[in-house]
Amino acid sequence: MTRRPVHRVAIVGTGTIGASWATHYLVRGFDVTATDPASTAEAALRSYVDAAWDTAASIGLVPGASPERLTFTTDLAQAVGDADFVQENAPERPELKVKLFAQLDDASPPDTILASSSSGITMSQIQAECRRPERTVIGHPFNPPHVIPLVEVVGGTRTSAETIRDTMSFYEEIGKKPVLLKKELPGHVANRIQAALYREVVHLIQEGVLDVADSDDVVSWGPGLRWGVMGPNLLWHLGGGAGGIEHFMDTLMPRMAASWQELGTPEFTPELKETIVAGVQREADGRSIDELAAWRDTMLSALLAVRAQDGPSGPPPAAGERKTETS
Repeated sequence: MTRRPVHRVAIVGTGTIGASWATHYLVRGFDVTATDPASTAEAALRSYVDAAWDTAASIGLVPGASPERLTFTTDLAQAVGDADFVQENAPERPELKVKLFAQLDDASPPDTILASSSSGITMSQIQAECRRPERTVIGHPFNPPHVIPLVEVVGGTRTSAETIRDTMSFYEEIGKKPVLLKKELPGHVANRIQAALYREVVHLIQEGVLDVADSDDVVSWGPGLRWGVMGPNLLWHLGGGAGGIEHFMDTLMPRMAASWQELGTPEFTPELKETIVAGVQREADGRSIDELAAWRDTMLSALLAVRAQDGPSGPPPAAGERKTETS
């Protein structure tokens, strides 16, 4: 089956994630129709797009892209009636998602892909009442979508292989880094990985090993810098020295595996909550959420620009495969 060409994207739900998705699609040259029932949604959405535009444009502006190609309606059926791709971003409530996707299924063209940004609910749950569940899929971004390339893609039990294939291709075409999950599981993958890290961070804070600001520094000035370049498996390949990953697995991995038993399972008490809140407020040092977010996105866009010099798929090619540069 030939994939439906995408010219118009519908954004369903325009909170933080939906507004960020809308910005990304606009910067990539699509017509975007957004819908949300909240009375203040349109004003908040347009304000978000205006504020995020320069950062998003620095990463991937295409000719003809404009915030003027954004339209808004509170009518759900109208928003998706002529959509070529739907990106849903409603609150994380299973019963709401099930009802909403049944409505999207009825109101949208039958060959339009319906993608959910759900961070924790599986598509098998969400598609339960759809008449055409084969075209429904999870397309879970990492926040904020107009900056972070990652999108986790996973279907439900009734999602077709063609939908998975076409969704992966579409996200890649619009500058995302789609990763296909081979199995459904609550929370998908990226959130589970960061939850595992944060559990140990919270444990160390609770045990008095270090304070909140220092725990952030340990991550962002240590492993976080390396993770911005390559993932843990490839990093351990380097950690193995001349013997690479095989040497690491033979000599260092057994010690690391043994240490897993020592990792903490903190008890989230009111006292721990207050410790973290107070520590974060000191670390923020009076800077607003918007100011911190803008600084984060500026730094991330600079990192992405550096990474783009070597291509989007990882480290540069081997020496014999490098392209020659002309002066």
